Amino acid sequence: MHHNNSRFLVTVLSKTIWKIIVSKKKIVISLAIIAGLSTPTAFAGEWSIGGSVLSQVTPYKGAKSKDYLLPVPLVNYQSENFYFATLAAGYYLWNSPKDQLSVDVHYYPQAFKPSDSDDEQMKKLNRRRDTVMGGFTYKHHESWGSLRGIISGDLLGKSNGIIADAAYLYPFELGNWSLQPGIGAVWENKKQNRYAYGISQGESQRSGLAEYRPNDSWRPYVEISANYKFAENWDFFAMGRVDRLPSAVKDSPMVNKSVTAILWTGVTYTF
Repeated sequence: MHHNNSRFLVTVLSKTIWKIIVSKKKIVISLAIIAGLSTPTAFAGEWSIGGSVLSQVTPYKGAKSKDYLLPVPLVNYQSENFYFATLAAGYYLWNSPKDQLSVDVHYYPQAFKPSDSDDEQMKKLNRRRDTVMGGFTYKHHESWGSLRGIISGDLLGKSNGIIADAAYLYPFELGNWSLQPGIGAVWENKKQNRYAYGISQGESQRSGLAEYRPNDSWRPYVEISANYKFAENWDFFAMGRVDRLPSAVKDSPMVNKSVTAILWTGVTYTF
């Protein structure tokens, strides 16, 4: 009965997550954030479910305040060979205490919907659509910290973009708290930047915004994640991350910020 109840809860939460994905609210969330947060309490062959709230500061002009906050149900599964983490899934090609190499796919909500913008010029731009990214993640763990590398590409041909992410993380324990600060950088190729932040000649003529064709870019960031076990099967988690936008992004007429930020907090229950 307990196993059947677990399956029922997972099915309900999965359907709820899909409804959020296809709704108008879009949160730009990277695989690094998913990987860093979505399995804080999952052990080999176990499920965890929970609820969370994700908030962000987006770079686009005219973003509405209601789009900065989004409830996100959580469904996670972790085994020696496979993981599922709410909006991502992967298969381990190599999984040892010191090294993990996985092939991954994850939902990438890069969408920009002009009709949702408060800015009249932004309303006249083309729509940018979500996609699914696929690639590889490598993690290496030592006493001095952990290294994480991710490379992924657009599988649906929306942007044909490629994104690479490299980070250094230092996990440590403090009582019932597990903390992991880190620093990293993201590389995005010109196709990814042009899809997300570029303005074509036609868009420029319609909107009055200057035509813009960015090249590739590096984007540094700092992050910290925390997990607190307050009962045998219950955990609280939080993660914050701030990205400093490169000139290739900041110079876009679509953008009016120099940083983006994300905060994700929630509670999980492990079966």
